[in-house]
Amino acid sequence: MSLHKTHKVVAIGGGHGLGRVLAALKEFGSNATGIVTTTDNGGSTGRIRHCQGGIAWGDLRNCLNQLITEPCISSMMFEYRFKGSGELDGHNLGNLMLTALGNLSVRPLEAINLIRNMLDVHVNLLPMAEHPCDLAALSTSGQWVTGETNVDEMQEPLLRLDLEPEVPATKEATLAIQQADSIILGPGSFLTSVMPPLLLPKLAHAIAANKTAKVMFIENLCPEFGPARLMTLQQKLEWCERAFKARPIDVVIGEQPHPELEGRWHCVTRELASLNRSWRHDRMKLQSAIEEQMRQ
Repeated sequence: MSLHKTHKVVAIGGGHGLGRVLAALKEFGSNATGIVTTTDNGGSTGRIRHCQGGIAWGDLRNCLNQLITEPCISSMMFEYRFKGSGELDGHNLGNLMLTALGNLSVRPLEAINLIRNMLDVHVNLLPMAEHPCDLAALSTSGQWVTGETNVDEMQEPLLRLDLEPEVPATKEATLAIQQADSIILGPGSFLTSVMPPLLLPKLAHAIAANKTAKVMFIENLCPEFGPARLMTLQQKLEWCERAFKARPIDVVIGEQPHPELEGRWHCVTRELASLNRSWRHDRMKLQSAIEEQMRQ
């Protein structure tokens, strides 16, 4: 049988990076699941959270946008961004739709599934948590900072990350990890997209307990900003493994060789960048690199 029909894959992250991975996994349909970070507090998402509360919808909307199969009036509505000088300026209609549906639904997951059906998206999308929380960081100077945008602006290395308040992981996300044949981390902003779901104990424990899944880490194609730029790839891999109790990452996929990591991690070098945007992963190249590791 086809790999797409038999292999269950979970990708973890947020924003543009997770969206690219899920676009590369589109042929897996319902056998692919994205677990999406919900701690964003900037832009349209941050403004909605400030006045309405709830989880951050922005990264979920971004992933849905990249999974739209055919352009249609529904997808155009979902991607529409208001312009002008009023209070709607800068707001994305998709964020507002998800917020409204979330207010009408018993669970945020119900709102996501309604939009998935409207946009004909078959890949599963799960918020890492269905209760609002924020990212908090402790710097090497002993300063605590709360809020994803504030963490991004820090100029010194971090000692630790936390979620405030402590919230439970979405139960469907935990189950998806338990059943996965492959688990993918990255690409994306390491501290604010990749790490937040790993701070949820049940998700981290599920990764640690799934001994048969292959865990892959996909590198970014360009340097990061903020405190993540001060971290080496080795430190990022160690942070991930520490989160899931020393369960090893099985393969690291990137465009640059890392001889300094060999012996501890299996590093695979592949061409991944889009031809016209060197900072962006090409969907087909990413699909080929991921499926190569699944088949091995």
